[in-house]
Amino acid sequence: MKVNHVAIAGNIGSGKTTLTTLLAKQYGWKPCYEDVADNPYLDDFYKDMKRWSFNVQIYFLNSRFQQVLDIRKSGETVVQDRTIYEDAFIFAPNLHEMGLMEKRDFENYISLFSLMGSLVQPPDLLIYLRASVAKLVSQIQKRGREYETTIRIDYLTKLNERYENWIKSYTPGKLLIIDVDYIDFSENKQDLSFVLDKIEAAIFGLF
Repeated sequence: MKVNHVAIAGNIGSGKTTLTTLLAKQYGWKPCYEDVADNPYLDDFYKDMKRWSFNVQIYFLNSRFQQVLDIRKSGETVVQDRTIYEDAFIFAPNLHEMGLMEKRDFENYISLFSLMGSLVQPPDLLIYLRASVAKLVSQIQKRGREYETTIRIDYLTKLNERYENWIKSYTPGKLLIIDVDYIDFSENKQDLSFVLDKIEAAIFGLF
């Protein structure tokens, strides 16, 4: 499998980190995780989204940009947990629409993303984990991250709508959609095999 960059996209709680870990283990790929633990704004953001939205999004954008540059330089096959596109097309516009990011901050953010986006290549394969809000809530509750306990249902719902709109128009590279509502690749070996078969078919189809 001579790919350099496989990326996993999906809403909060869709299973991105779990699948990243499983693919890294299965194929010997290098995992590249979302910088959640070290993000100094995340706790504050979930307590006061309007005050900290710009800060948290700039931090993620910078972190993701550096990740993509490092992935392309590495020469290894890397599986990335969340993409730079999700920050710009999902999270920042959603915060702006909900009145949680001021217009001037949003415009500044989009200007910065446009510059960064012109300097990076898209992933060789983008895997989108599609999940209903009910599934997302269940997964979020199961993993029990304290800072996620205040996430609102309407926030997740709006994110899901944006994900679907983005995926419909995604054209930069190869796309694989996996509906995770009725499978559990973390606990069920048959479900994992089903997902791996789909990924292998998509990757071999790249060549």
